Amino acid sequence: MSTPRLPRVVLFALIAALACTSAHAQRDDKKQPINFSSDTGDVNYQTKVGNLAGNVVITQGTMTIRADRLKFRQNADNSVSVTAYGDPITFRQKRDGVDEYFEGYAQRAEYDGQKEMLELFDRALLKRGQDEIRSNYISYDTKSEQFRAEGRPDAASVPADAGPGARVRGVFQPKADEGSAAKPGTNPKPAPPAKPAPLSLKSAGQLAPKAAK
Repeated sequence: MSTPRLPRVVLFALIAALACTSAHAQRDDKKQPINFSSDTGDVNYQTKVGNLAGNVVITQGTMTIRADRLKFRQNADNSVSVTAYGDPITFRQKRDGVDEYFEGYAQRAEYDGQKEMLELFDRALLKRGQDEIRSNYISYDTKSEQFRAEGRPDAASVPADAGPGARVRGVFQPKADEGSAAKPGTNPKPAPPAKPAPLSLKSAGQLAPKAAK
């Protein structure tokens, strides 16, 4: 009797859960102001909703989104939610507690600041350090650092061989060998001192100067 296989998307979700650490997206970003710039824009300062187009950049703390056009709103908790389009859009945010960023690239992105959830659509790439996942759909929980990837067919607008196709692809780099490095708070064992060369003792006659001829 054959063993039933888990769906591919579930396998990647499990791998992500095992690979994630206690770090997560920078928690102080919600406390920072929302800054935006673009070539053109339509912003309602009462509802805190805006439509931006042309070289769009929106930032909040360590988070930066770049796109061709996007719609955004400021949420009740001061976080920002965004629907962005570009070729590609880029999303970048610092991980909390470590000097490292995670980055997302796609043709379209949905970011919910209240749920801290990022969704990437079409030719999507998610990177954390040197690890990466490629697919036509990736969702990433920036709080728990768990992702979910689905192999979907390339969009009709994507040129042949330009997208990842209906497969999920990824690379996880090997972890550093902790045994080869000294543990924090410990001093390496000093090398033993070199043994001095043995001394040869000479008799008094041998030490006396030779008589001149």
